[in-house]
Amino acid sequence: MRRMHVQDFERLLKPDCYQVFLFACPANFPFSFAVHPWFVINKKGDVSRFAKGRGAANERWEVYYEKDKGGMTWGHVHKDWLPPFQGIEMFTFSRKFFWKSRLLGCIEGGEGSPAQKMVATIEKSGELYPARNTYALRGPNSNTYVQWVLNQFPDSGLSLPWNSIGKRYKMDKTA
Repeated sequence: MRRMHVQDFERLLKPDCYQVFLFACPANFPFSFAVHPWFVINKKGDVSRFAKGRGAANERWEVYYEKDKGGMTWGHVHKDWLPPFQGIEMFTFSRKFFWKSRLLGCIEGGEGSPAQKMVATIEKSGELYPARNTYALRGPNSNTYVQWVLNQFPDSGLSLPWNSIGKRYKMDKTA
């Protein structure tokens, strides 16, 4: 895992393919020993608008412990609540301090590729994720959501780290 900065992220974006980035940061204090993961997808988008947090290509998808936090929401599933690579708040009561994110991995490809199929699954996850209205510390939680998507694409090469509490929560493999 490496820390992500705006310039690093902009260099990774490709306007001619589908990309799914898996990011993570520490969870809110006092649970910062665990991780909070999320997806950022690029749908052959306008990369300059994507990196600035605007436009149709900017899509960050995650589950957060609060419902209807911001952006578009389906229970605990959030789209575009925060900028693509920004970590969550260090402290739940403060919007002043945010964790730095780390890129865990990326999958990319053209039309009909596993990356395009993963993008489509993530875009439908607001309606299809079975635990969108449930959140618990040990699962289902943000790690359960990401693992639910990854289970549908076992050849993606993406995986969550050992301290992803909730990734082993029993969830249907597909929607």
